Amino acid sequence: MTIHESAIVDPSAKIHDNAEICAYAVIGSNVEIDAGTVVESHAVIQGPTKIGKNNHIYSFASIGGDPQDITYEVGQDSNLVIGDENQIREFCTINRGTEKEESITRVGSNNLLMAYVHIAHDCQIGNHIIMSNNASLAGHVRIQDWAILGGFTLVKQFCMVGMHTYIGMGCQINKDIPSYMVASGVQTRVRSINAEGMRRRGFSPNAIAAIKRAFKVVYRSSGLLDQSLKKLEKTESDHKEVMQFVKCIRSSKIGIMRGPNEE
Repeated sequence: MTIHESAIVDPSAKIHDNAEICAYAVIGSNVEIDAGTVVESHAVIQGPTKIGKNNHIYSFASIGGDPQDITYEVGQDSNLVIGDENQIREFCTINRGTEKEESITRVGSNNLLMAYVHIAHDCQIGNHIIMSNNASLAGHVRIQDWAILGGFTLVKQFCMVGMHTYIGMGCQINKDIPSYMVASGVQTRVRSINAEGMRRRGFSPNAIAAIKRAFKVVYRSSGLLDQSLKKLEKTESDHKEVMQFVKCIRSSKIGIMRGPNEE
C-alpha cells in the first residue's frame, strides 16, 4: 500500500495493500478501496463508499458526497458502490444514495467518466458506459450497459437510457431512450438505430436488420404503441435484440422519447 505522507486518510477507511493514495488526497470515514485502485492528488472520497479493483480516480474528483436532495438528513442510510476498472476523470462528482430507493448509488465496471461528469443520488450505472465531458445525470437515472452519452448531455430524474444507445452532444433527455437507438438534436428525438455501434460490438447483420425493422414499426408506423409492440412480439420473437428493445419500452414508467416527426 502506497499512501503519500500528505494524504489525509480517516482511521476507519479500509485501503487494500495494493492501492495507491497520492499527495493531498482525502479519504473519509467508512470508505473501502480495493486492490489496484489509484486515487490521484486532491481527490476527495467520502463514505460510506465502497470502491472495487483497478479503478483510476483522477485529481479533484469528488466521490461519495452527500446526496443533493432536500429530504436527505445527516445520519440517514446513504451509500455509494463502484465496481472495477473504471476511469473517473478530473472534477467528476458522484453522490451517495437516499432512502427513497435502496439508499445506494451504483456505478458498475469498465466505465469511462470524463471530466466534470455528474452522477446524482440513487443513479444506477451499468458497465462499459462512456459519459463524455460535462454529461450530467439527475437523481434516480438508469443507464444500461454500453451506452454512450455525448458531452453536455443532461438526463432528467427517473429517466432510463437503454443498452447500446448513443446520445449526441448537448441533448436533453426527459423520457426513456430504448435500447439500440440514437438520439440527437437541440430538440432531442430518437433519430435512428445505433447500427455503427452494434457493428463495432460484433452484432450480426441479421440482428442489426431486425432492430431496424423494429425501429420502423415503433417510430414510423401510425398504430398505437402497444399494438406495435405486440406485432414485434409476434413477428420478431426469434431475435433477442428486438425482444430486449420491446422489454425496454414495456418497462418504461415515464414513456419513451419519440421520433423526429412525433410529439
